[in-house]
Amino acid sequence: MSSGKSHQSLDRARRFAALVRKETYQVIRDPSSILIAFVLPLILLFLFGYGVSLDATRTRIGLVVEDPTPITRDLAASFQASRYFDVVNGNDRREFEEQLIVGRIRGIIVIPATFAADYAARTTPAIQVIVDGSDPNTAGFVQNYARGVVATWAAVRGSEVAARPPAINVEQRFWFNPQLTSRFFLVPGSIAIVMTLVGTLLTSLVVAREWERGTMEALMATPVTAVELLAGKILPYFILGLASMTLCVLLAVFLFGVPFRGSILALYALSATFLIPALGQGLLISAATKNQFLASQLALLSAFLPAFLLSGFLFEINSMPRIIQWVTTIVAARYLIPSLQTVFLAGDIWPMFLQAIAAMLLIGAVFFVLAARSTRKRIG
Repeated sequence: MSSGKSHQSLDRARRFAALVRKETYQVIRDPSSILIAFVLPLILLFLFGYGVSLDATRTRIGLVVEDPTPITRDLAASFQASRYFDVVNGNDRREFEEQLIVGRIRGIIVIPATFAADYAARTTPAIQVIVDGSDPNTAGFVQNYARGVVATWAAVRGSEVAARPPAINVEQRFWFNPQLTSRFFLVPGSIAIVMTLVGTLLTSLVVAREWERGTMEALMATPVTAVELLAGKILPYFILGLASMTLCVLLAVFLFGVPFRGSILALYALSATFLIPALGQGLLISAATKNQFLASQLALLSAFLPAFLLSGFLFEINSMPRIIQWVTTIVAARYLIPSLQTVFLAGDIWPMFLQAIAAMLLIGAVFFVLAARSTRKRIG
C-alpha cells in the first residue's frame, strides 16, 4: 500500500514538473511575456521616478513690490533666492491677473507700499498672497512656502516680529525622509504597481490564450488535477514576477538613490506573498473570460486601477469616503505599498509586515479557490 502511494506521489511530482517545464519554455519563447515582465516595468519606473513628482519646487509666481525700498528689495531677494519659487517681477498685481487665470503662474505675492513703514514702526508688516484655488494642493504650497520665506527673512533681519517669542514653539523633525523627497516614497510604491501588472495582466493573458487555442481543455483531459494545473501555470510567472521586482529594486536604489534600510528577507517575503493574490486574480480572470482582449481589459480595470487609486499610493485612504475605505481592504496593493515604503525608508517592522502578509494570503486564497472552481466548471 505504501509503495503504491509513493508511486502515485512520484507520478504526481513528474506531472507537475512537466507542467512547469512546459510553461517555462512557453515563457521563454513568448516575447510578450518578456516585454511585460521587464520592459514595461522599466518604462513605468522611469515615469514614476522622473516624470511624477509631488515636490512643489520652482513654482512660478508673480512678485509685486509696490514701493521699492531697501527693506522691500531685501525681502523680494529672499523670494527670488528661494528654491521653491520661480519668480517673475512686476510693479502692479494687475500685470499678473491674466497669467494667474490661464495658469502661467500659480500665485501672486504682493509686498504693499506700507510694508517699510510698518516695519520701521515696529508693527507687524503684512504681505498679500493671491493663489489659484482651482488647484488646492499647489495653492496650499504657495501659501505655506511664502510664509516660510517671510519668517526666515524676518529671523535673519532680527526684527522684533521674529524676536518676539511665540506662545508655542514648534520644532519640526522629519523622520525617514528628512528632505521630503516624493521620489523616495513614489518609487517603492510604483514597484507594487509594476508587480500588479506583471502578476495579474501577464497571467490572465497567457492562460486566456490557452483557452482560445483549446490547449487548456486538452490539458484538463489528462490525469492532471485543476490544482496541479493552476500551480504549474503560475510557478514560472511567480519567479518572473520576483525577477521583475528585483530589477525594479536595483534601479530604485542605484539609479534613483532611494535608501534601502530594511532586509532582503522582508523584501522578498512581502513581494512573494503579494504575487499570490496577483497571480490568483489573473487566473480567475482568464478562467472567467477565455478571451485575451477581454482578460486584458478586466485585468487593467480590476487590478491596475484599484492598485493605483485605492492603495494609498497617491491618495490618502483615510481621506476617502468610508465606503471606499472598506473597498480598499480587498485591494492587495494596499498592504504591500506601505510595507515596501517602510522597508526602504524605515527598516524592518515585522508586526506591520506580518499583518500585511496575513491579509494578502487571505485575499490570495479567495482568488485561487474561485479560480479552481471556475476552471472545473468551464471544463465540466
